[in-house]
Amino acid sequence: MKDEIISQDEIYDLVLKSERFHSAEHDEIKRGLTADIYFLRACHLLKKMGLDKTPVAAEIFASRAGLFVGVEEVLTLLQDLDLQVWALPEGAEMEEKEVVMVIRGAYGNFGFHETAILGFLAPASGWATAARRCCDAAQGRPVYSFGARHTHPAIAPVMERAAVKGGAKGSACIMGAKLLGEMPVGTMPHAAILIAGDTLKAARAFNQYMEPDVPRIILVDTFKDEAEEALRIAEDLQEDLLAVRLDTPSERGGVTPDLVEEVRYRLQQAGHGRVKILVSGGLDPEKIEKLVAAGADFFGVGSYIAREPAINMTMDLKEIDGKPLAKRGRMPGIRKNERLERFL
Repeated sequence: MKDEIISQDEIYDLVLKSERFHSAEHDEIKRGLTADIYFLRACHLLKKMGLDKTPVAAEIFASRAGLFVGVEEVLTLLQDLDLQVWALPEGAEMEEKEVVMVIRGAYGNFGFHETAILGFLAPASGWATAARRCCDAAQGRPVYSFGARHTHPAIAPVMERAAVKGGAKGSACIMGAKLLGEMPVGTMPHAAILIAGDTLKAARAFNQYMEPDVPRIILVDTFKDEAEEALRIAEDLQEDLLAVRLDTPSERGGVTPDLVEEVRYRLQQAGHGRVKILVSGGLDPEKIEKLVAAGADFFGVGSYIAREPAINMTMDLKEIDGKPLAKRGRMPGIRKNERLERFL
């Protein structure tokens, strides 16, 4: 085994520094420090009994339909552990109760990883599924994931990556994008405009100093009426301006379809019909549908994706030493699923 399981004595003696981040490091996950302790105790007990190398087959199924994401992390965890793994491909659609993964090998080689395996799959699948709903509502218009601020920074890249797997066109989180070999998306926050003291002043500086491949998308709700500010920016930046961004806070009523229609109308009337409209701030599929009808071109979604409940995953042992066996309430033997692919 590449990483030795944490011993019983080490668990008793383990002291974590108070000044560290509360998230687990990679080697801590591999050694089982994030596991539910009864899985570690099971492996230690079976080893004492001489049964830890008993060959088993485990299946994992989902509690509800959605998109299956998290396979890559599971494979990274299980590689070099002398196991066989079948699974649905990353991003595949899955049905309620469908078997999404099968693991074969000695129980002592992976049993203590059950907590981590399910933890890799459950939330990522939920986030990807929420992103897919938003993309469906957008009817082909791009949706970008802006959700990193709504979750713990240690798992923000996981969430943003999952959102892209669910159909989002990009991620604002740097690591989330880079995990997929892409560049992060985003321009500048209200803070830069507030400090500059004027939207146009900030827009001119952004246009002058940012790299040419960064889209010129400018917030227009910081100081003045959104439609007025959009026209000021469009007149000044001309062809350099790709889009204006509407992020009106809830205290001002949020971004409404009427506001999008007005901004769109005034831009077209002034000869700037090519300028697109990006909408962000508290969006969900229902709001996105209405904003599409009003003329919005693309969307930044954060909290709706981030707060999506995990799609609960369950792992059951279904074969012990080559014989079908299961706990009460489960059918013995691995259920066949022709959609599974061999990964390890």
